[in-house]
Amino acid sequence: MSSRPITITLAAALQALIGLAVAIEGCYVLVGTLLGRAFDATQALPLAVFALLAAAALGYVAWGLYRLNDWARTPVVVTQIFVLVIAYYMWTSQQYAISAALAVVAVAALALVLSPPTTATLFPDNESWQNKRGRQ
Repeated sequence: MSSRPITITLAAALQALIGLAVAIEGCYVLVGTLLGRAFDATQALPLAVFALLAAAALGYVAWGLYRLNDWARTPVVVTQIFVLVIAYYMWTSQQYAISAALAVVAVAALALVLSPPTTATLFPDNESWQNKRGRQ
């Protein structure tokens, strides 16, 4: 049996899914730019490069969380907050299906990464500190 709780595996998978979505969009913009379909290539090309770099960073964070690195939890939380902001703006632009999907993924990832099994696994010293505090 693995010492990795399912909550961490699922949270890492959702983080990787967001990274994959960003990579797909970056590739879409890059291909469109290279084929001459971009309205302004001087803005589209840096956007595509930035999206691909962001996707790599999101994938790295997902991998770090999967490998039980405690530093990965904060970037996952920040990513999900940004995804919730994007979901809000998608909702206000009447793109309800995309907004709902983004919100569900973000809320699920936040719940998983902030859950007690995840916290206990990533921060085992914190749990012993809480136990000592409770005994006083």
